[in-house]
Amino acid sequence: MSTDPLVLFTPSGKRGRFPVGTPVLTAARQLGVDLDSVCGGRGICSKCQVSPGYGTFSKHGITVAENALSPWNAVEQRYKDKRGMLDGRRLGCQATVQGDVVIDVPPESQVHKQVVRKRAEARQIVLDPSTKLYYVEVAEPDMHDPTGDMERLRDALQEQWGLEKVVADLHILHEMQPVLRKGQWKVTVAIHLGDQENPPRIMHIWPGYHEGHVYGLAVDLGSTTIAAHLCDLSTGEVLASSGVMNPQIRFGEDLMSRVSYSMMNPGGAAEMTRAVRAGMRALFAQICEEAGVDRQLVVDAVFVCNPVMHHLFLGIDPYELGQAPFALATNSALRLRADDVELNIHPSARVYVLPCIAGHVGADAAAVALSEAPEKSEDLVLVVDVGTNAEILLGNREKVLACSSPTGPAFEGAQISSGQRAAPGAIERVEIDPVTKVPRFRVIGCDLWSDEGGFAEATAATGITGICGSGIIEMVAEMRLNGIVDAAGLIGGPDQTGTDLCFADGRTFSYLVHDSTQSGGPRITVTNRDIREIQMAKAALYSGARLLMDKFGVDTVDRIVLAGAFGAHISPKHAMILGMIPDAPLDKVTSAGNAAGTGARIALLNTGARAEIEATVKAIHKVETAIEPRFQEHFVNASAMPNAVDPFPILKSIVTLPAVIFNTGGGDGGGRRRRRG
Repeated sequence: MSTDPLVLFTPSGKRGRFPVGTPVLTAARQLGVDLDSVCGGRGICSKCQVSPGYGTFSKHGITVAENALSPWNAVEQRYKDKRGMLDGRRLGCQATVQGDVVIDVPPESQVHKQVVRKRAEARQIVLDPSTKLYYVEVAEPDMHDPTGDMERLRDALQEQWGLEKVVADLHILHEMQPVLRKGQWKVTVAIHLGDQENPPRIMHIWPGYHEGHVYGLAVDLGSTTIAAHLCDLSTGEVLASSGVMNPQIRFGEDLMSRVSYSMMNPGGAAEMTRAVRAGMRALFAQICEEAGVDRQLVVDAVFVCNPVMHHLFLGIDPYELGQAPFALATNSALRLRADDVELNIHPSARVYVLPCIAGHVGADAAAVALSEAPEKSEDLVLVVDVGTNAEILLGNREKVLACSSPTGPAFEGAQISSGQRAAPGAIERVEIDPVTKVPRFRVIGCDLWSDEGGFAEATAATGITGICGSGIIEMVAEMRLNGIVDAAGLIGGPDQTGTDLCFADGRTFSYLVHDSTQSGGPRITVTNRDIREIQMAKAALYSGARLLMDKFGVDTVDRIVLAGAFGAHISPKHAMILGMIPDAPLDKVTSAGNAAGTGARIALLNTGARAEIEATVKAIHKVETAIEPRFQEHFVNASAMPNAVDPFPILKSIVTLPAVIFNTGGGDGGGRRRRRG
């Protein structure tokens, strides 16, 4: 018995067996590989270009023969003659599988070139979904009883399942009568069980006994990324997770930029609402197609988002959130219909939006509270959801405090000279040799360090493109640890640091990380302005946490949880060297991954959790950093690395930070002064 060829795609690592003759594009689609195509596989658009690999791939246990793909054909030759195509590239719609093969999808052929790191964390959740299936036997119509079919179906649901006052929308009436007769008066109905605002509602109807499934979406609507998890409501299984960049980014990187856009441009808020809803519809279509799920069977959706995203998604002008006292239109949980917010799922699908905590502390923070449950903790836990706008929770069984801190987009690579979002080719891990001051690094999409054999070959497809958020944190922390930057944030000159990698750059110095200009790549550096951006972001984060500690009356916390898609990739040691987070034992600093997304999934799969989080939010004490006098004091102190005042004794027991000062003002440092601002 023959075995179908094995097809492995990189950089995703997805693999599967396909019959000989299967187009590469078809294999990619069936595996959910991110391979673009606009023309539908007709060989016109060339978006599906791929790079097959030949030879032995010991890492994957595959040997690829030269004839692993079908021969180069006339369609490919015609395209190459007319528009050009790199040697070795093939069109995924034309090349067919003939044997075991490794296929690399280059960045330009990927639909979603961005690596969206939000994912569904593995978590035990008590399953209590909003929508369930019920099989019922309905009394047949009778000449002596004029009752309508809908009324007899409602009676059957009450008699056989105890479901009272069940309602149905018009689309159910359109299809109900033929279904009842096809099933010989035996049907299965999907019923949304309702809540304090809504009665039970028939969502779908099938003839006879139906063993199918209905689905729900848990959505984390962030200022930078929209992430969604498609869940089977009968099993709780996450069938697919995906994300897209929030299309509102073109109106502003951070939240206040978007509020300003709505203030300065008539109709600006409505424009941003249309953009984010369109992005969401595209994401939902993609994720349902990936899972092979009919969107009409997605009957429930839960949303978490920060206050500005909350208002813009709902079509509410965020004007009031841009000025004191930062009043929300509503901080209560919302129960809506999918068509209220123009979603392309079941027309009667219910939409639950978690409550906001305060004007700058949103439903995403509520979701983090639901996921991490600080109010149930015996020890004092600090939960930091790191993002463009950081949400911070501090609490235990005694009480829970919350605030937000405007960290800005620097932690995500924005406003950094060589910064970029997390994508293949971006530097994400860094180590600097304490003697030579030479950095070594790892990039997204490659497991090798830059000084290991095979690194150049492994990264040839992506190149070394820039530094992502986790990379810039490690980079600056390593520079501080190895005496390249001082506590005040000034990069030293070559005579001060002992390395020519520090070079004069205007009135200050910069540090050379990687130079690939000879091969057409970028020159990656860290400038003093980059250091300043990171200082501002980390100072805002630390100051928010320190302010909550003041309110709690403590100087230390028992443990720290880093949440958020970005928080999951932060090195606790490097974060502490920077002074991003308070001093604590490193084994007490853990990652919760995408806790907001996990909270959304809990609320989707367990309707009882919705009442729980609504009660919890009411009990959380909100602290507004904008009006707290000590916030600015903490911010100034936290600008130093790690801190100008707070001693960080645990950190000092782990690492020794060089006591260097580079702002010599004309002494042996070459007389270069720090440029402020």
